Amino acid sequence: MAPKGLDYELLNENVKKVQYAVRGELYLRASELQKEGKKIIFTNVGNPHALGQKPLTFPRQVVALCQAPFLLDDPNVGLMFPADAIARAKHYLSLTSGGLGAYSDSRGIPGVRQEVADFLLRRDGYPSDPELIFLTDGASKGVMQILSTIIRGPSDGILVPVPQYPLYSAAISLFGGTLVPYYLEETANWGLDVNDLRNAVSQAKSKGITVKAMVIINPGNPTGQCLSEANLSEILRFCYQEGLVLLGDEVYQQNIYQDERPFISSKKVLMDMGPPYSKEVQLVSFHTVSKGYWGECGQRGGYFEMTNIPPKTVDEIYKVASISLSPNVPAQIFMGLMVNPLKPGDISYEQFIRER
Repeated sequence: MAPKGLDYELLNENVKKVQYAVRGELYLRASELQKEGKKIIFTNVGNPHALGQKPLTFPRQVVALCQAPFLLDDPNVGLMFPADAIARAKHYLSLTSGGLGAYSDSRGIPGVRQEVADFLLRRDGYPSDPELIFLTDGASKGVMQILSTIIRGPSDGILVPVPQYPLYSAAISLFGGTLVPYYLEETANWGLDVNDLRNAVSQAKSKGITVKAMVIINPGNPTGQCLSEANLSEILRFCYQEGLVLLGDEVYQQNIYQDERPFISSKKVLMDMGPPYSKEVQLVSFHTVSKGYWGECGQRGGYFEMTNIPPKTVDEIYKVASISLSPNVPAQIFMGLMVNPLKPGDISYEQFIRER
């Protein structure tokens, strides 16, 4: 009998090549041991709630009311939920075209994208265009959307740090591109040397590979460092000289466990550099509700912001996003709540700060 479409020998070869360590052989073996009754602590991914972290109360209250809007009509709702949670739930429901059960725009709810833009303005001191912000099902989905748009085949290379979070090696393999490694220097607080980047690009060219993009993970995963402003400036100049798009994985920006070096976004450094860099370097930066003190991994909320990306390319990315119709709508509300948090004087603020 002839092989059928999903028989192994007929599968997409790129799928077979994918190696994804955080769900790979060790994870599968640990799962087997768990079924045998062994107690396993899974630290292969950042998954705080699975390890006992309690969810923040306020965002869960808001989303609960959005999920069950009939509660808002109950005359006793004020006895069960604080007034600020009720107000925020009404706010988010007003932004939707049919509650959480309706598709949103493929880029995400416009009002939530505006909240992200406002957050970025406060964070970086530079305006952000909500039309260039896409909400996604976790940062991973956004990374995959962008890589699938960039990579045309094996002759397209992506610079990726080593050590790295294996999303990048797996996605590049899946889309048929080539990973071009660059190595972080442990003795330099896991910084990087631009000369090493140039060597990596030269070696790739000698093999017929055109490097099209560079990934930075800042703060680092798994290395935990924050890149210095000087290092980020060097990287952005390098991307300008080489014509690379910089993919800034900034999902751990709230996980800073040292005082000597704060997190600085790639966008802020780029804008501070001024022209020609601020007008020409292509940058896509990513964030999520999965990390930081939220740890809402299972909600799958994220966004990416595009800087200096040509309008026709933005249209193509929108088209690709439209294939999935809509990002997860409850997760979009979690994202709105993360970027537009409670403020001093709000009823639930003190509890929120204690839990944070």
